[in-house]
Amino acid sequence: MSTQRTFSIIKPDAVAAGQAGAILALLEKSGFKILGLKMLQLTQKQAEGFYEVHKERPFYGSLVKFMTEGPVIVMALEREDAVTKLREVMGATNPANAAEGTVRKLFAKSIERNCIHGSDALETAAQELGYFFSKAELG
Repeated sequence: MSTQRTFSIIKPDAVAAGQAGAILALLEKSGFKILGLKMLQLTQKQAEGFYEVHKERPFYGSLVKFMTEGPVIVMALEREDAVTKLREVMGATNPANAAEGTVRKLFAKSIERNCIHGSDALETAAQELGYFFSKAELG
C-alpha cells in the first residue's frame, strides 16, 4: 500500500459542541498525519460550490444551510490507504449504524448532523483538497 492524501471537514455541529480536539486526537491516534488545517466560516457560495455534486438531491439546500451555520475545520490528512481508513474511522453516515469507537458513533447527533465529512475516493480527495488548500500550503 502507498501513502495517500485525503480530505476531511469537522462540521459546524462538532465545532460548536467543542468536539474538534477529540476528533483530531482520534484521527491522529488512527495513524493520520495532519498536513493542513484551517478553521473557517463557509460562505453560501463556498458551500454551494463544494456540494455541487449534490445539487439535484433533496437535501442540498438544508446541507448548504447547515454547513454555513458556524465555523468548520478543513483538513488535509495523510497515511497509508487514507481514503478507506478515514471512511472506517468516521463510521457510517447514520450514527445509529456506525461501529463503536468511530467518530460518528461517539459524536454525531443524526444522519444530517453527523459531525464529519471525508472524501469517498482518491479523485474526490484531490478535488476537495484543491478546493480549500493551495499547492504551496500542502507542498
